Amino acid sequence: MLWGCSGESTSPADQGGTTSYACSADVATASDDLRIYQVMVESFVDGDPAVGHGTGYGTSHHMGDIQGIIDSLDYIQDLGMNAVWLTPIFDSVPVDGQDHWADRLDATGYFATNYFAIDPRFGTMDDAKKLVEEAHKRGLYVFFDGVFGHHKDNVVASPSGNLPVGSSNPVSYPESLPFYKEVAEYWIKELKIDGWRLDQAYQVPTDAWAEIRKAVDETSKTVTYTNSDGDLVNPLGYMVAEIWDGESNIAKNGYGSAESPALCSAFDFPMRYRLVQTFAVEESGYGSNQGGIKLAEGMQTHSAYPSHAKPNLMLGNHDLVRFGDLIQRGNLAEPTDAGYWQRHKAAISFLAAYTGPITLYYGEEIGDELPGFADRVTTDCAINGVCDDHVARMSGIIEGVTGDNILTANQTDLKDYVKELMTLRSQHSSLSQGERTNVVATTSAYADLKTTSDESVLYVVNTTDSNQTVAVTEGSISFSGELKDLQSNETVALTSGHFNIDLAPFEARFLMLSQ
Repeated sequence: MLWGCSGESTSPADQGGTTSYACSADVATASDDLRIYQVMVESFVDGDPAVGHGTGYGTSHHMGDIQGIIDSLDYIQDLGMNAVWLTPIFDSVPVDGQDHWADRLDATGYFATNYFAIDPRFGTMDDAKKLVEEAHKRGLYVFFDGVFGHHKDNVVASPSGNLPVGSSNPVSYPESLPFYKEVAEYWIKELKIDGWRLDQAYQVPTDAWAEIRKAVDETSKTVTYTNSDGDLVNPLGYMVAEIWDGESNIAKNGYGSAESPALCSAFDFPMRYRLVQTFAVEESGYGSNQGGIKLAEGMQTHSAYPSHAKPNLMLGNHDLVRFGDLIQRGNLAEPTDAGYWQRHKAAISFLAAYTGPITLYYGEEIGDELPGFADRVTTDCAINGVCDDHVARMSGIIEGVTGDNILTANQTDLKDYVKELMTLRSQHSSLSQGERTNVVATTSAYADLKTTSDESVLYVVNTTDSNQTVAVTEGSISFSGELKDLQSNETVALTSGHFNIDLAPFEARFLMLSQ
């Protein structure tokens, strides 16, 4: 089913007359332009000394709160992002006698007790409302984290008296659908949030996701707020699934079928792993020497998805090892080396050139890493906060907000580069929305032509630590004019049927096809 107006469909493709709910064309178009900044609330920024968990998994002070995010909104906006995703902030009430492991888990918010209340260790309902309002004033969407497949054993009823049914992990569907639909609707009505990131989305059947998505769409149409342009708008209603798996299972358990769409967007784990394999190593230590061939392979995984799918690409998140630590895990470079920062720029450039929504995890814009991480992994790594799935949960470093806000020259340079690319992406729809045609995929380089009805941009990246000249043929892009570098304004002319594009180690260039 092609993207169409949101609504029910009873076309002949719906076998047996089954009703399906199509993905919204408006949400699809807007989601292409999403540049999401993810924060782990517990570990991000301490904005209110009076609240905070004081414990948790990872290497942070674990005193992060909602006020800390409010204080950081100007920074996020200035970075060129246009959305914020918060890890769960719902109230997680300790169970009598629970051990310190459960205390740490409560701090993450992923096993909530009260889905209709804010965790007082993060702030108040008024704080949450202020966060959303202040974000909207700055042109930032706000996405909450929805845990619709599991909960704490002491979960409380909804305002309507609904409860999840069955075991606590996972819950039973369709019996639990009324409860989670109410959760999804409540925060859109109460705070005017713009949608949901969906934790462990494979726990919820695809037909239930279609019902929840429909509820989010319909509720969003009943709510308005004034955006940064002074226009009265509805919340976006974007939903993105976390299914940490290969493309076939993401398609099966997330997107559903073309005839019966379930969810319309999911994180692009298959592409993410190939991205880090190219410019660093993955968590297992595996790295690829295939360069652009590996990147092309990752993009090819999209062919497994139905046409309504909108993959969302990220470099890391709160459950993954930071990219900087992966560079070091592969013994490729240290933060004192130029290659460490070049590899960051190359990976982030790929995000900037990706058709569809993208997500940046806090700290990636400054190449954050855990010093000495490789030497700290021991049998008690969880208690020390240095296990692989905890290492990325360190305190945020936000200029003008946190005390540790004096950046090195390399960190400042990377942050400025991220800002430049996010601005470029916002100004050139071919990057976020363009039809992609791969024109180079070798062990040393990768290039895509990105095209809309208004413009064409050639993205080229060097996947090696050596200088490269990449030859793009006239025929591969059907163009014989000049290429104009969108960052340097330099031009590349056609020579003997080729555009010869010079690239420094791991350099990326964005070249406009100009008449």
